[in-house]
Amino acid sequence: MSFVSASTEAVAAAAFDASRIGSSLLSANAAAASATTSVLAAGADEISAALAALFSGHGQAYQGLSARMMAFHDQFVQTLNSTATTYARAEAANVSPLQSVLDVVNAPVQAATGRPLIGNGANAAPGSGLNGGDGGWLLGSGGAGGSGAAGTGQQGGNGGAAGLIGFGGAGGAGAALSNGAGGAGGTGGYLWGNGGAGGAGGTATGGDGGAGGAGGAGGLFGSGGTGGTGGYGSAGGAGGAGGAGGQLSGLMAGGGGSGGVGGSGSTGGIGGAGGSGGLGAGNGGAGGAGGYGDVSGGAGGGGGNGGPVFGNGGAGGQGGAGQSGSGGDGGAGGNAGQLFSNGGAGGDGGFSMTGNGGTGGAGGNAGSVGFGGVGGAGGYSSSSHFGAGGHGGAGGHGGTGGQVFGSGGAGGAAGAGGIAIGGTGGNGVLIGNGGNGGTGGYPGVGGVGGTLLGLDGANAPIPTDQAHLTQQIAQNVVNLPFRALTGRPLIGNGVPGAPDVHPAGTDGGWLLGDGGAGTPAEYGSIPSGGNGGNAGLLGTGGAGGPGKPTGTGGTGGSGGAGGWIFGDGGVGGMGGGGFTGPGGAGGAGGAGGLFGAGGRGGVGGAGVGTSAGGTGGSGGTGGVFGPLAGGGAGGDGGYGAQTGGAGGPGGDANLLGGAGGAGGMGGFGDSLDGGAGGHGGSAGLLFGDGGIGGAGGSTQGADLRPGGAGGTGGHGAQLFGSGGAGGAGGNSGQGAGGAGGLGGASGFIGGGGAGGAGGFGSYATSGAGGQGGIGGLLLGLGGAGGAGGTNNLPTGNGGTGGTGGNAGWIGGGGNGGNGGTGVVNGTAGRGGLGGDLIGPDAPDGLS
Repeated sequence: MSFVSASTEAVAAAAFDASRIGSSLLSANAAAASATTSVLAAGADEISAALAALFSGHGQAYQGLSARMMAFHDQFVQTLNSTATTYARAEAANVSPLQSVLDVVNAPVQAATGRPLIGNGANAAPGSGLNGGDGGWLLGSGGAGGSGAAGTGQQGGNGGAAGLIGFGGAGGAGAALSNGAGGAGGTGGYLWGNGGAGGAGGTATGGDGGAGGAGGAGGLFGSGGTGGTGGYGSAGGAGGAGGAGGQLSGLMAGGGGSGGVGGSGSTGGIGGAGGSGGLGAGNGGAGGAGGYGDVSGGAGGGGGNGGPVFGNGGAGGQGGAGQSGSGGDGGAGGNAGQLFSNGGAGGDGGFSMTGNGGTGGAGGNAGSVGFGGVGGAGGYSSSSHFGAGGHGGAGGHGGTGGQVFGSGGAGGAAGAGGIAIGGTGGNGVLIGNGGNGGTGGYPGVGGVGGTLLGLDGANAPIPTDQAHLTQQIAQNVVNLPFRALTGRPLIGNGVPGAPDVHPAGTDGGWLLGDGGAGTPAEYGSIPSGGNGGNAGLLGTGGAGGPGKPTGTGGTGGSGGAGGWIFGDGGVGGMGGGGFTGPGGAGGAGGAGGLFGAGGRGGVGGAGVGTSAGGTGGSGGTGGVFGPLAGGGAGGDGGYGAQTGGAGGPGGDANLLGGAGGAGGMGGFGDSLDGGAGGHGGSAGLLFGDGGIGGAGGSTQGADLRPGGAGGTGGHGAQLFGSGGAGGAGGNSGQGAGGAGGLGGASGFIGGGGAGGAGGFGSYATSGAGGQGGIGGLLLGLGGAGGAGGTNNLPTGNGGTGGTGGNAGWIGGGGNGGNGGTGVVNGTAGRGGLGGDLIGPDAPDGLS
């Protein structure tokens, strides 16, 4: 238990160092005294004698001053030594009785139930496959599960469950050198606490990679844990599903956990599905990205559904890149809750080198009141630019608008390269516009407006129903004076951009209307994609257009701002592919409206020739108020023939509340390093969790090239909220694993984010686990340190476990991370210190 914040050893060492400095100064002064206090005159004249006397006087004055300073220095050293002794006596007098009281209270509870009243559960040993211990009944986080024994196919142990208040433990990694599945994350505290992250799937030398473990479910006010990354193999393992959010998680800006990233292999693994929001309120988690495939990329995971009453659907995961086959399809966006909630955006299709780009995922449907999600953009195919027969992927279909109120989502843009078709816009139902058809070589069909009120989307078919035709004519007549005076309608969507004429989409109607999508740069002379138009009072911002594929890829356009009152920001455009230079950066997501969430950043463009992938775009800033007004997720980094692109940072929530956006995943590096994961966005001022850090990109590059580092978790809200978990480090097929990201810190009340697990290594040491975040200043638990990565070869060493985070005034420290398994197991991380007022120190990890 940490009742004194000073270290007696450090104070004593400082006193010793100060004493050595004093001795050195004393010796130097003595050596200089003879030459400076009795200076000989240069000659027999009066001037020389006067100068010698002057300089001698200065030397004597300096020696006098030095003597006084040495006396002060000696007093300072004595004070330091005395202080060290005083602190040591205070610890002996005060800590032992208080710690003894806690031990007395815990002993009978431990004996009767197998778990303490206050305190963390123990980590299970690496290579054991055992489950982590459960945390204390009142206050305590679950211990981490042990990794599976190498070569056995053993599943990693499940993380321990928390008590009333605490975090679930992380699941252990599946057995290396086989296809062991990762363990599931532990359940968060009954009242408050986030679920633990699922363990990574094991890497296989001759078969399929192991599946990532599922994230643990959140407590009543907690968020679900992130699913584990799938293992590397002939076919990459599937990413683990995100944990379900707590029943009231949305009231504190929480929700379902994100799905895990699919593993790499000849065929990329499927991304894990996002967790569902809480029963009452909560946003669905984002689907995990599909894994890279030497042949075909894996499909992105579907976004989780929002809570039945309130909650936005989670965004679908990006499809994985494919080399000789097709890119993976983007995951579908999750469906929204019934009231004032929007469907999730579909994931973008994956890049393909010689085949077809992946199809964009469909946007999620709204409930009763809300907007349908935008369809994902089709994946880019570079083959058409080199004379092969592949084509860009089709854009995803937009989601259906709310049954009572809300417009349908816009269709996704067609992928660059060859012949591609834009996605179909979603329909309005009663009151709402139809979504615009997706932009591209063959624009998608627009959606139909609501039966009571609403205009059809761009490129919609001419109405055959007379009543509907009359309604459309009447609304256009109403719009005429508004268009003449302001250049935009009262009701209706903005017009998609046109190449070179007006690349940016126009703004939506003043009252009800989505912004128009920016034009894809492939069809014009401007290398950057057009920006999306802004929504009006109510509506979704337009999507940014994809950048131009060229020598150095063009930048994706920025998403438009959401409606002033209600509406999410538009998604950023995908960066263009680079033939000789790096891929273009993804466009930034648009800012949310007053009650809207920020838009997702665009995916970085692929670096095709001998270049790096583009950086993912930053997520948009959330609206001013509400659990639904969180920051947008950062865009994933692009595939790189050399180095993978870095993931984009998650967007920050705004003034009053909301969760920070998740950082984007680092891109796959084919011959050099994997891209670094983006850092999570910060939560709002009053309440909300920080965004999770993006996972580091993997690599199969030779010459000991490392996987990308995981992103740092975002800072929790200043009043109430936990720090975001750090992203997992990227895997390396022939080098060092990437380091896990640092867990984000909390504010006044809340827990520190868990450190990310280190990535597996091969011929070099596996990645180190990330350090856990610091708990809340008043009340909160320190985040657990991430486990060191396991090694994929029988000759390599495991990674070092991360240090657990310290608590504030009240709360327990975070467990230290286990060392990774290898020929030499990695060093275990130190446990975090407990609260200054009350709370136990956490145990060290195991190795």
